[in-house]
Amino acid sequence: MIERLFPEYVSCAATREETVPDGILFPEEEELVARSVPKRVNDFATARACARRAMAGLGLPPVPVLRGRRGVPLWPEGIIGSLTHCEGYRAAALTRATDALSLGIDAEPHAPLPSGVRDLISLPSERRWNFPPAPDDDGALHWDRLLFSAKESVFKAWFPITGTELDFDEADITFRRAEVGGTEGTLSARLLRTHPALPPTLRGRWRVEDGIAATAVLVPHG
Repeated sequence: MIERLFPEYVSCAATREETVPDGILFPEEEELVARSVPKRVNDFATARACARRAMAGLGLPPVPVLRGRRGVPLWPEGIIGSLTHCEGYRAAALTRATDALSLGIDAEPHAPLPSGVRDLISLPSERRWNFPPAPDDDGALHWDRLLFSAKESVFKAWFPITGTELDFDEADITFRRAEVGGTEGTLSARLLRTHPALPPTLRGRWRVEDGIAATAVLVPHG
């Protein structure tokens, strides 16, 4: 599913498997999760298995994917990318730094956010434009979950470039459907805290499929 949110020059890989065979991790990666609970190890390992497949799609050999500040994946020189994992879905998206400035992906179970979370992560403008049912909206899409996912994707595109935090209330998201009643479309994120290396509005795509809500943001050069 994640590959449908990017142009062809972005190499994507995904799985719905919850575990991978032992030995998939490099020793350096194993050290990072040596004290983690089994679920955390599974999330870490399955996401990196996807990363290895995405690397192969770019003609790269498999290498360890370690972590930087805020858990940001550390990619080979000249590569940018993003990882995501949730119950039932793990994915990686990579491309060459010559083809894009930054990107971010996120996947979430397609279900309403827990009570009270929507107001914590949304702006009044987002609640006004995104949440009220439109005439063509049958209620099948959980826009609050898509909003949370989109803000995660925006952060993943923002942080590697700026090295600074971006709070939920510092990006104003607007969704558009590709067609009436559809389960995919585009998104725009107006940054309320700007940075000279990034445009004031980031753009991406979203899709809901088989119980998963996924979003992706791609920042082109220039």
